Amino acid sequence: MKNYNYTFLLSISLVAALGGLLFGYDWVVIGGAKPFYELYFGIANSPALQGWAMSSALVGCVAGAAVAGKLADTYGRRPLLIIAAVLFSLSALGTGASETFTAFIIWRIIGGIGIGIASTISPLYIAEIAPQETRGLFVSINQLTVVIGILGAQITNMLITESVPDGFTPEQIMASWNGQTGWRYMFWAGLLPAVLFFILMFLIPESPRYMAKKHKYAKAEGTLARIGGLSYAENELSNIKATFDSTEDKRTDIKMLLDKKALSILTIGIVLAAFQQWCGINIIFNYAQEIFVSAGYSINDLFMNIVITGSINLVFTIVAMGTVDKLGRKKLMLLGSGGLAVIYAVMGYFYYAHVTGLPLLLLVLLAIAIYAMSLAPIVWVILSEIFPNRIRGVAMSIATFALWIASALLVQTFPFFNEYLGTSGTFWVYGIICALGFVFVLKRLPETKNKSLEEIEELLLKDKKATTKI
Repeated sequence: MKNYNYTFLLSISLVAALGGLLFGYDWVVIGGAKPFYELYFGIANSPALQGWAMSSALVGCVAGAAVAGKLADTYGRRPLLIIAAVLFSLSALGTGASETFTAFIIWRIIGGIGIGIASTISPLYIAEIAPQETRGLFVSINQLTVVIGILGAQITNMLITESVPDGFTPEQIMASWNGQTGWRYMFWAGLLPAVLFFILMFLIPESPRYMAKKHKYAKAEGTLARIGGLSYAENELSNIKATFDSTEDKRTDIKMLLDKKALSILTIGIVLAAFQQWCGINIIFNYAQEIFVSAGYSINDLFMNIVITGSINLVFTIVAMGTVDKLGRKKLMLLGSGGLAVIYAVMGYFYYAHVTGLPLLLLVLLAIAIYAMSLAPIVWVILSEIFPNRIRGVAMSIATFALWIASALLVQTFPFFNEYLGTSGTFWVYGIICALGFVFVLKRLPETKNKSLEEIEELLLKDKKATTKI
């Protein structure tokens, strides 16, 4: 392995990955505040408004993902991440200070736009600065920070929430510290990493591949030299320049996006992005409380049980980071889709046969572990590296947009499946989806480990034999 400046690489990757941490924190923190802000805003008896409060950020996610890629290709990766940091900061401050439900929703949507931008640009930026031998590891740092953000939100919620005595009425809860002030601090706690993200983004360089696209070769070479030395920089810059047409303009990007081979690659990205949401892991979390209770845990231990699942998520994300560049992307994707298909088949049977308790709990924890070491981080690695240089930002934006649309559809269709198919049928449906995902990965996903972004582009766009395989 070449003598790269791993201190520099790790530092700039961690700064970019703060977008992932804020993504995870902002996405999950609302769950701990939910029992209290619902009483504060008087929506505890309105399922429609409760659902809108929980899902409003998703509107922002879709909007942020839709515009992030094109803006990043036009103005750069770094300015977009700075904008995301500003949006996260405003959302944390505004949501916690909200005195009306309308204001609360507006600030949640603003935070969602930040999530949409960060989820698109953070992994893309890291992929563009990381060497090919360790690109999977470095891009996975973003997913690691997402998981840390989720766990951080769970722990923050647990520490801030004061114990509620049994028998407390909704009026007493609303009048308590939790109901008046505590839930606000859950959102405000996100302000610290958001401001830190904003400040540190000014200290890291722009993506060398973006700089090369804008013909700022000296700056691109300077960053590449800091990563791997002058020889590495000259070689990488030569390969990068070869993927760009010196006469390209904005129309060239669109034409390339509509090219048959590029559309084939984009299809892979869209399907994998949607599959990451539709693999069924969200129903695991929907049923987590019920399963913990059936295994003999008290409902009062709910926060601790959530932290346990978050810890498993963290540990196995680290496992993925250690294996993604050794086993490869495809093997881990097959492990994830195949493993979840089997687990859902068994869980569906358990619910059908009324088997509860510890066996069901162990399957839940196993499903979380498999997802955390496969589909959760690896899909982001693949999305960040399979798209050609000229359209990477736009294509990544489209794939991330598809991911958030899939997430929204999942939220909308889950109650329908649960009502008409029952719990067992719902698990079986997602098991079938995972089985289909396994076949798709097996047949159409090329292995991209140990290849530069330019080599992947050549493989997928110029090698006809390779293209037919996808």
